[in-house]
Amino acid sequence: MLGAIIGDIVGSRYEFANTHTTDFELFTPYNNFTDDTICTIAVADAILQNKSFKDSLLYWCRKYPSPMGAYGGRFGQWVRSANPQPYNSFGNGSAMRVSPCGWLPDLAEVLKEASESAECTHNHPEGIKGAQCIAHCIALALGGQSKEQIREMVTQEYGYDLSMTCTGLRQTYGFDETCQGTVPQAIVCFLESNDFEEAIRLAVSIGGDSDTLAAITGSIADAYYGIPQDIEEKALAYLPEEFKEVINSFRKKYGRK
Repeated sequence: MLGAIIGDIVGSRYEFANTHTTDFELFTPYNNFTDDTICTIAVADAILQNKSFKDSLLYWCRKYPSPMGAYGGRFGQWVRSANPQPYNSFGNGSAMRVSPCGWLPDLAEVLKEASESAECTHNHPEGIKGAQCIAHCIALALGGQSKEQIREMVTQEYGYDLSMTCTGLRQTYGFDETCQGTVPQAIVCFLESNDFEEAIRLAVSIGGDSDTLAAITGSIADAYYGIPQDIEEKALAYLPEEFKEVINSFRKKYGRK
């Protein structure tokens, strides 16, 4: 899950000012965590505390009401609502916050929790599918499956087209907040990478919704490669102590054995 948070922080300054190069400084005074990190913390805390994803998302998002970049329009309305209900979204928010579910020990549980983490807001079939696909990728990566096995699973079980390349995406890709227009692109960035840092750089370099793309890519890259210690330390410095407490508790219970 920390890989998603790192991707969010690195991509944050490019969300509304895209770059199309991999040659950029990862951490600057202009970076910060966004709603992607807050929602990821909320999902992890829900799992740790055995409480509903809805309640956890509302708690954490209301506690941090004005993150860098703000919440998406409809999600922000949901957070502020007196009676929040699912709104049939297929936005990429379900996929960017799902990563803690991928670390659960049983695949059936991974997919069940991924679905439930999406359904409280993103109950459109494409929203649920995006979340389950990313959690499934994480579970396979943690289980030692190869990139080709992950690619085959994504195309056969979820029907996403992974024939694109990062080079091509830099030339043609635009801002897209849907799961359909974010999940396969993020997976391609992971598949083309050779290490965790390169995966994040590739995701930011294709443009679009940079923080969310890098969060999704980073969540899989974390499970597949692990995170270099220097990158982890620099990213953690951006986070409130209570976020770090959730991360540490989650790692102790569900991290690599």
